[in-house]
Amino acid sequence: MKTDSSQILPPKIQPGLYIVATPIGNLRDITLRALDVLAQAELILCEDTRVSAKLLSHYGVHAPTLSYNDHNGSQRRPAIMQALKEGKRVALVSDAGTPLISDPGYKLVKEVVDEGVYVSVLPGASSVLAALCIAGLPTDRFFFAGFLPAKQEACRKAIRELKSVPATLVVFESARRLPEALALLAQELGNREAAVTRELTKLFEEARRGTLSELAAIYEKEGEPKGEVVLVIGPPQEEMTSDTDIEHSLAKLLATHSVKEAASIVAEQSGRPRKDVYTLALKLVKDDG
Repeated sequence: MKTDSSQILPPKIQPGLYIVATPIGNLRDITLRALDVLAQAELILCEDTRVSAKLLSHYGVHAPTLSYNDHNGSQRRPAIMQALKEGKRVALVSDAGTPLISDPGYKLVKEVVDEGVYVSVLPGASSVLAALCIAGLPTDRFFFAGFLPAKQEACRKAIRELKSVPATLVVFESARRLPEALALLAQELGNREAAVTRELTKLFEEARRGTLSELAAIYEKEGEPKGEVVLVIGPPQEEMTSDTDIEHSLAKLLATHSVKEAASIVAEQSGRPRKDVYTLALKLVKDDG
């Protein structure tokens, strides 16, 4: 019986630029189509060739690689564009996840589009979407804020600009700066629900959930965690406009918090004076006996 080779061999890809998503931790999280393209690529652009070598070696991909990153992108683009115009098949990968997310790939794609060269994307792993999926926070609308500035005042300013965004926030943060960043976020955004996701898809994957102040206290005590971190922060809560709204929120919090803690949280959320909210909390406790 004759076998149809078209059902076995991958389709030949046409010349152009291919944006290829790669695993964010687990090497098995790569698509079959991504492997087809990488196997046929005549040049693979890598954020760091040493990092990509592990994945390429694991799957027996031997195409030439070239580093393309923030530091050398402007110098490398002319040669890359020349290769594409000559009909080469070029793949672009990042160290992990989907290219163009917090890396310089978009400048290359823009130039490719402007020159009328074929460009295609092979979707796959993304730490942004992975973190959203396990955070337990609203996903119908989200805003990716990338990395926050390293310097404290610049970081505060960036957080304030995010305060009014009516969506769940996704933020990249280094493990080293996590305790400080959580404290700043709690101060500037109020005590929103949040999740710290770490080592996604890897052996020690973890998601810690709580309010920003609770998470800040945890990491202040424990110190910086290990691995890659993605923060997911809930959207702004509805404004509390009446004493009834305030009392309802206090009643929920008093089931698990002290009077002082509950008053502090609701004061931050509502913008009401802390003293007034504390008085209402005491009244609720007294009325409940």
